[in-house]
Amino acid sequence: MSPYDEDPVTIALRVGVVVLGLGAVVLGVRVAVTRRFPAAWVRLARLKPGERSQPEQVGIAQAMIGTGLLIPQAPFFISMPLPLGRALFAVSLLLLLTATGAFSLLRR
Repeated sequence: MSPYDEDPVTIALRVGVVVLGLGAVVLGVRVAVTRRFPAAWVRLARLKPGERSQPEQVGIAQAMIGTGLLIPQAPFFISMPLPLGRALFAVSLLLLLTATGAFSLLRR
């Protein structure tokens, strides 16, 4: 399937998901590497001191969510066989489940 087979609205939505996924990956990696939450996150989320102590886990989970959003979009932008596209979808579901588990293990 190529981008030329679909209507412009669907293509715009797919590009939007890719941009959101890339943003989530970049922010998650930034939080995990610097081990600090951005000041805007602390203000908007009103994080308690106990929740601020785990930026690595939150950053890693955020990056996995972004990756889980990016992977299923690949078959629509890159020509590949159907079984490979299904395998990528399964990998993205596993990443999203892992990220959900990482968030659930955080001490609240």
